[in-house]
Amino acid sequence: MINLDDPKKLVQLRDQAHQVAMNMLRPISRKYDSAEHAYPKELDLLAAMIDGIADSGASSGAGAAGVKRDDEERRPGVRNGTNLASVMSIAEMCWGDVGLLLSLPRQGLGNSAIASVADAEQQERFAGLWASMAITEPGTGSDSANIRTTARLDGDEYVINGEKIYVTSGERCDAVVVWATLDRSLGRAAIKPFVVIKGTPGMEVERLERKLGIRSSDTAAIRFVDCRVPKENLLGSPEIDTSSGGFAGAMATFDNTRPLVAAMAIGCARASLDLTRDLLERAGVTIDYDRPAQVQSAAAAT
Repeated sequence: MINLDDPKKLVQLRDQAHQVAMNMLRPISRKYDSAEHAYPKELDLLAAMIDGIADSGASSGAGAAGVKRDDEERRPGVRNGTNLASVMSIAEMCWGDVGLLLSLPRQGLGNSAIASVADAEQQERFAGLWASMAITEPGTGSDSANIRTTARLDGDEYVINGEKIYVTSGERCDAVVVWATLDRSLGRAAIKPFVVIKGTPGMEVERLERKLGIRSSDTAAIRFVDCRVPKENLLGSPEIDTSSGGFAGAMATFDNTRPLVAAMAIGCARASLDLTRDLLERAGVTIDYDRPAQVQSAAAAT
């Protein structure tokens, strides 16, 4: 029989995340939804706390911690705990506010990409950076392998040209992990990630999108015109291995964060259900879960 109860060892973590959502996120949620593109400075303290927990080694797993493909191969078998802890805590935080969760410094896709792909020297060099992820393009949505942004080696630098859209925290971050192709004729094997530090000449945040929801999280469009980055900022190996299929770094990042996106949806949906239940109770509508929907009022049945 499948047990759907939360593991006892994670109940305290879940409850702590719920308290953060209720006492830190919800009180400022409307403020920053109305003040679109304003950075929620109240999150700095929470981000520092999360960084401290991560540095102490008390927490690891999904999210910005990343996942190494070679680590997965060296440690086969089922391992429970860390990823589930991330899923449970993020669901609780999104019960508070999805946009504010996405606004937390150093907890996004860019940091997860660095953690998943960078070598030891790069991990140390980019430690502490708030990195966003730039992979989607105007003509490349779900087919990320069809990236058109190019990176050309010129001496000790790569020259990047292209446009990226829907970059979460694209204006607030310290750096952007840009996925570009070294040779379009070689397909996805030639797609590599580059860390581009904000302020690098040739990199420009063109606009911030105005959205219908998740407004406290900024979403940027960024253009790269002859943007030069040191060749040491290419994450992972610069070699193009067509036999391996390439693009493993992006897939490792996405594989590790997709369950977290599902957790965000669960948290938001639960908040919607809680609000609906509260509104019905205020209106005097009682839902009897033991009776069929068709014999209850339309409001209760819905």
